[in-house]
Amino acid sequence: MEIPYAVKPRPDTGLYNAKLGIWLFLASEVMLFGGLFSSYILLRVGADLWPHGMVSIPVGTFNTFVLIASSVTVVMSWASLKLGRLGDFKKYMALTIACALGFLGVKSFEYHAKFTHYDVWFKDAATAEKYFKAAYGEEKGVEAARKLFVERFHLHNTKAVYEANQVQLPGHLEGNPLFATHRSLASAKKETFQFTPDAPFGTHDHPKPIEVKLSDVERLSAYVPKHSTYFAIYFTITALHGLHVLGGAIVLAYFLFTANTWWKKNPEQLANRVEVGGLFWHFVDLVWIFLFPIIYLL
Repeated sequence: MEIPYAVKPRPDTGLYNAKLGIWLFLASEVMLFGGLFSSYILLRVGADLWPHGMVSIPVGTFNTFVLIASSVTVVMSWASLKLGRLGDFKKYMALTIACALGFLGVKSFEYHAKFTHYDVWFKDAATAEKYFKAAYGEEKGVEAARKLFVERFHLHNTKAVYEANQVQLPGHLEGNPLFATHRSLASAKKETFQFTPDAPFGTHDHPKPIEVKLSDVERLSAYVPKHSTYFAIYFTITALHGLHVLGGAIVLAYFLFTANTWWKKNPEQLANRVEVGGLFWHFVDLVWIFLFPIIYLL
């Protein structure tokens, strides 16, 4: 027995069943991401300080263009089926899946960078200067520590005030300079770890790795969800979006690998399936269009 309205539209809605179903599903997805975006707005508006410059804008921009390109190719794949060109459909669908995998690959690169960078809060400024003298040398140590502290403080607090290369700190941050390691934080012993400070922007210094005592550190944290509200939001929304990209890619790959069978059986139904998958893919792209500016630019 053939399922009714799998190809032809229903007389009451003007849509075939799958298209009506995907619109209902996308309505629930709008509520899901709408709740997350609303939570982001409320948390950010209620925060006294908000980090800036913690994610790479060029990387995010590249991923945005990758998803926009995939929206074009998925439309071209559907149009190819409507024109009776199965070969072109396969080509464009393969490009769409390649874009999806490329997007996920870039996100994994970003995630790896966050999990391998650390914030190190020393107990006081004197302790920080001691270690930076060891990393940069006696002459440059204090200057490098101050420059890097000002730079990192600016990333975490847009209200930082610069006066003659100095920064006026709020009372609750005074004596707790914030620094970030250069990608690696290798454990040496239980009481110590290996620490390589980042060089300040605009300098060509090459600091040496140093051994830091845990007793001299007030806080040690990678850029993971527990690090701050900012990274909790970043990982929650981008990971959920990434799962949608992965799920969409799996569905589109299924259409690609079963295309020959469905083309012989019912070409119109195959085109309808691809159209439904394309609608979901456009939604995934649209979510990223909203996600990119609020996470990377604002």
